[in-house]
Amino acid sequence: MATLACFHAHPDDETIATGGVMALAKSLGHRVVLVVATKGEHGEIQPDVLDEGETLAERRVREVSEAAAILGIDRVEYLGYVDSGMMGEPTNDLPGSFWTADLDEATERLAAILRDEQVDVLTVYDSHGGYGHPDHIQVHRVGHLAGAAAGVPRVLESTMDRDAIFARMREAAERGELPDDFELPDPDGEESFGSPADVITHEIDVTAFVSRKREALTAHASQVGPDSFFLAIPDEAFLENFGRECFIDPSEPRPPGAPRHTDLFEGLS
Repeated sequence: MATLACFHAHPDDETIATGGVMALAKSLGHRVVLVVATKGEHGEIQPDVLDEGETLAERRVREVSEAAAILGIDRVEYLGYVDSGMMGEPTNDLPGSFWTADLDEATERLAAILRDEQVDVLTVYDSHGGYGHPDHIQVHRVGHLAGAAAGVPRVLESTMDRDAIFARMREAAERGELPDDFELPDPDGEESFGSPADVITHEIDVTAFVSRKREALTAHASQVGPDSFFLAIPDEAFLENFGRECFIDPSEPRPPGAPRHTDLFEGLS
């Protein structure tokens, strides 16, 4: 069996982006390791969630533990950096923020875990962190450097199929399911997110684990309220939006017309 490590920026990112593949890998007998760069200290807090005297960081660590148990994660580690906040905020430059981390130091912190676990597959984020968050971009940088330093055979970039998402938005708009003032984003604009369909190399079917993924999201109650998009949409819509998880293998681009890989561990001895 192999070892999968998923490197994420903040608590709850692990469930949203790779909850399905982690649960799938565990079900197949693989070892699953989660590494989180920060404790999400600057996340927005849902009302009336924190216990008296509890910090957001303490709560989010507890939420990760609960989500990890649901998804079957074997080991959870934190790199020890502080949440940088959204791009352009003053928190980006505070001492200890992941955005200002020394790359050599951060790389070695992660590489030490990867070596200890003899990781076969590491997931990070795409080059713009999915949607431009500084900590996500830093995960991309540090993850690739650490993967190379530790000799990880396969480093994949977690992303979203931008073309498929925009197609679903257009279809919803045509059915009148979106607000009248909703404006479809420009696929090539600054507000864009995810990656074009033709650069995605791996598409993993995690439909069998969607209910577990949604349950793990409920564990992140400080960030994901009951009226959030993730929990409020019908089950069939959640399945459509989160039943497949996409990745890019920058070392082996997908030839035009070739099918996407459906197994993160394919070809590994």
